[in-house]
Amino acid sequence: ALLLPGKPIGALGLDFSNRRRNRANGTVGRTDKNRVEIVVQQSFGNCPQYIQRRELYPVDSRPQPVEHLASLDAAAQALIRAADTSFVASCAHLALAQGGVDISHRGGRPGFIHLEGDTLWMPDFRGNRYMNTLGNLLAEPRAALLFIDFERGDVLHLQGETQILWQAEGHPAVEGAERYWRFDVRRAWRFKAALPWRGRNLEYSPATLATGVWQR
Repeated sequence: ALLLPGKPIGALGLDFSNRRRNRANGTVGRTDKNRVEIVVQQSFGNCPQYIQRRELYPVDSRPQPVEHLASLDAAAQALIRAADTSFVASCAHLALAQGGVDISHRGGRPGFIHLEGDTLWMPDFRGNRYMNTLGNLLAEPRAALLFIDFERGDVLHLQGETQILWQAEGHPAVEGAERYWRFDVRRAWRFKAALPWRGRNLEYSPATLATGVWQR
């Protein structure tokens, strides 16, 4: 329902085989039940840091009805704690003349995300210095996170509010982190077997191996 012509939209193209990624931001063009046209206003490549190399292969998937989660259950928490890959959607403040939405990738070693109940803490590792996501979150704290279960094809989608933290707030610092995000979950959905492919882990990014995880 939100994919209406003229509405802002962000896209991320990521090739797990070679760690290449490109972002595209713009507005929705024509749509039908099989496609969405994006009128691109910004497009740029990002560095391959923290992207784990994977082999993706097609499967005959049978998507299940969407699950609305009142809070993060044990399965959702396990997926987040085991994640080495996540995606974040943010938006520029609506008052800005060039406001829009943006999709980015965040990766680390399993355990790089700390979870307590419905609150996540994520380290912000050194990146390409564009600061697109950081700038968006400072101006507009509402954001969304997405996690993929590459073995089952499940997708976990979270909406919530972020806070930028300049230190780990009572926790030991995570090696490689320049700052942290706190993400309070407001809404959550799980899509079982939603993806028509699965993924095999091949190799961690060298940048990932140089980072730490949360100490419990």
